[in-house]
Amino acid sequence: MTNTIYGIKNCDTMKKARTWLDSHDVAYAFHDYKASGIDKAHLQRWSKTVGWETLLNRAGTTFRKLDDAAKAGLTEAKAIALMLEQPSMIKRPVLEAGNKILVGFKPEIYAKEFA
Repeated sequence: MTNTIYGIKNCDTMKKARTWLDSHDVAYAFHDYKASGIDKAHLQRWSKTVGWETLLNRAGTTFRKLDDAAKAGLTEAKAIALMLEQPSMIKRPVLEAGNKILVGFKPEIYAKEFA
């Protein structure tokens, strides 16, 4: 199984997730979407699987700094456009583990997935 973890290198939650994967000998590739970007196809596939509401990080500074017009009337298409424009609005990490997509980091969910 190929695992790829997507996120931002210096994010604390990313560091926790990567530390967990390393300490449990889970092989993975790391994709820094702040440095390498992310394409629309990934965001659409993730959104279809987990829902754009789960994928969009509304609690983050980048989203909170948006003006009210940008936040109003969010739809999947609008959310994907925002995440493409500013990848830091994507909740972190996004882990592709085989056919599964895990968003965010919870040790108990990772333990269940990689047991």
